[in-house]
Amino acid sequence: MIRLTGGLILVWTAGFVFFAALASQPASETAVADGIVALTGGGARIEEAVKLLAEHRGQRLLISGVNQHTSRAALQQQVPDYADLFDCCIDIGYWAKDTNGNAQETEVWAKQRGFKRLIIVTSGYHMARSLAEMAQVFPDATLVPHPVLPPSQHSEAWWTSPSATRLLLVEYVKLWPALARLGMARVLSATLTPESASASVKLPLASKASVN
Repeated sequence: MIRLTGGLILVWTAGFVFFAALASQPASETAVADGIVALTGGGARIEEAVKLLAEHRGQRLLISGVNQHTSRAALQQQVPDYADLFDCCIDIGYWAKDTNGNAQETEVWAKQRGFKRLIIVTSGYHMARSLAEMAQVFPDATLVPHPVLPPSQHSEAWWTSPSATRLLLVEYVKLWPALARLGMARVLSATLTPESASASVKLPLASKASVN
């Protein structure tokens, strides 16, 4: 029993170190995709996603999980150099309240536009769970990660910062249930017929005309 417990602790710890290392890696050169999705939550995610749109990395951008009280004008103020892109190529999702909601909002948006290849923009520590949730909800999509790192992660190692270590630990714990749900979904998808699969939920996405 002691050996089993020790082995599990060792595996869990090694997994965390691997997760933390991946979460601290900056984004590499991102290829072109059909669409771009930015998950709100700080860390210059929106700014980075809009920049990718301006570089023609995707046809449209979805900003998912925007606060109900945040207007289009407020979002434009975050990226004044690219404010005109909000008039043509940016959609705002107000429905999502968590990462699973982001995944559902993304699926609806992408399917409405026939997008199959998506660039996902979120913080490095949040990326693994975001991809797991989206792969569960939208298994047919090709997801291209584009992590955004806060300035502190560029200048110091995560293990030297108690706050960064704590954040990574919390996210690592949250990742396991998401991976478990993804594994279960894949097992079930192998046994369910297309007719028995649940239909997609229709979620409201704000267009220019419907936002104050």
